[in-house]
Amino acid sequence: QVQLVESGGGLVQPGGSLGLSCAASGFTFRDYAMAWYRQAPGRERELVAAISALDINRKYDDDVKGRFTISRDNAKNTVYLQMSSLKPEDTAVYYCNALTSWIPIRAMNYWGRGTLVTVSA
Repeated sequence: QVQLVESGGGLVQPGGSLGLSCAASGFTFRDYAMAWYRQAPGRERELVAAISALDINRKYDDDVKGRFTISRDNAKNTVYLQMSSLKPEDTAVYYCNALTSWIPIRAMNYWGRGTLVTVSA
């Protein structure tokens, strides 16, 4: 039973920082690339960042590159997203997921509840 539990969201002021965590279970975590997605109200879900199984490769959306950092701890079955210099347009529900393909990026057909990040003054 695949479980993806995101945490760490909250309210933060523009320019602030926030760290998200995703605890995964129900599959062999270390064998899968992982990714963070986000979905803002009225918008489609979009890829934010991805990290390969052994952290050989990382990928970022252009809008977050240089501000967000994805990382993982395979011993803890956890993937992280450290966000800095946050902007109001970063406001969204953030989801993690395992990837079934890197080229092209393709996520599992299971989504957790996500964690809400609100960037507002």
